[in-house]
Amino acid sequence: MAVVEFKRKKGESFENFLRRFNRRLIQSGKLYEARSRKFRTRGKNKAKQKEYALVSLKMRSKKEYLRKIGKLKEEPTRRW
Repeated sequence: MAVVEFKRKKGESFENFLRRFNRRLIQSGKLYEARSRKFRTRGKNKAKQKEYALVSLKMRSKKEYLRKIGKLKEEPTRRW
């Protein structure tokens, strides 16, 4: 991440400097990048992914079994 430097021009009012600073900061994309990194969540590692996949397969097969023997009613599949 490159540093963006801003210096106040000679005779420039603080309001104009702040407006120029904010505009350049938004255009550079640094603010957007910093905000997106703030809430970034780490991905699951391979072991967690495998564990999650096995649990979901088990649950899916259990539901399918219950549906076949009539203990679980048929639900229409949602498209959206």
